Amino acid sequence: MEYETPLFFRVMEYASQAEGDVIDMVSGNPDWEPPEALRDALHEYADLEPDAFQYPPSPGLHELREEIAARRGVDAEQVVVTNGAGEANYLAMARALERDRGDEIVLADPVYPYYPGKTTMLGGTQTYVSTDETGQLDPAAVREAASEDTAAIVANSPNNPTGAVYPEETVRELVAIAEEYDAVLVSDEVYDHFDLAGNFSSALEVESDHRIVTNAFSKSLAITGFRVGYAIFPPELVENAKSRHMLVNVAGSRPSQYAVLQALRETDPDYYERNRDLLRERVDAFTDALDAAGASYTEPEGAFYVMARFEEYPGTLENVFELIDEAGVAGMPGTAFGDSRSDWIRFALVTPRVEEAADRLATYFE
Repeated sequence: MEYETPLFFRVMEYASQAEGDVIDMVSGNPDWEPPEALRDALHEYADLEPDAFQYPPSPGLHELREEIAARRGVDAEQVVVTNGAGEANYLAMARALERDRGDEIVLADPVYPYYPGKTTMLGGTQTYVSTDETGQLDPAAVREAASEDTAAIVANSPNNPTGAVYPEETVRELVAIAEEYDAVLVSDEVYDHFDLAGNFSSALEVESDHRIVTNAFSKSLAITGFRVGYAIFPPELVENAKSRHMLVNVAGSRPSQYAVLQALRETDPDYYERNRDLLRERVDAFTDALDAAGASYTEPEGAFYVMARFEEYPGTLENVFELIDEAGVAGMPGTAFGDSRSDWIRFALVTPRVEEAADRLATYFE
């Protein structure tokens, strides 16, 4: 079986080898500080007894699962702590396909490229539904695309790459469509703490056995290297997910889970609000400069990405390489996210040099 490798690392490698100064707007690695409580927990962990350096329970530290369950209003037995949101989505999509209701995965276009990659790896087939120009997903279009062969519908809100945040009625309709076709809605909510417009609605707000919610602390706590995520399954789907997780990973990182637990318990809500405020400022600064460059763009309601379109400059890998060499700004080609945004380039606003990057783009395209 041949797998299509996502382009992220290819672009990052090219940018790292460029001769001049390049501003990295490729990866979604937050540049702000993790919570102080998380750093304190790591220092504390180093002095624990030797048994703390051994395997944790495979589904995750019990205290962490209880903390997640309490925050999300579910039973702790429904929670599996995973190796980031990546594994959480893998487990969720695998469980959907293992139900033998079909092999079709319905995805939005533009799409985070790891979803179609996982679909291929799991032996499924992709069906795409184009979003509107703002990135919103029309449930009517999803219903039209769904069929008796649909195993899962994958939704990501707040969305990467468009920044769209799906309103409550969209989320409820997506769950209803999954129920109608005896499929599973996989709701990836990894950017839930970066709802900049106040419109986010979790699929957990809809009572159903046809939805799996995935998430991680990578973005919200600025710890993408810690690899702590989770999936919340309906009771009848969770046991096989735990078994697959054990067979693939044995268990996750105990120190990372310990530190995340302390951070959740001790971090003030102001921490998250400060980061949202920072992103709002960056969105304003970046889009103001895009206006000066005469670019079209999607203004994000959530997450921390902006998709931009420059006249007669499609979002190909070659043009992205040219921007790295000539403008000193590295973004992601729109072609990496599907057909509907092939003329666009995605920029991650997780650098303190956002305004400088936008000025470089404006100068390049003036």
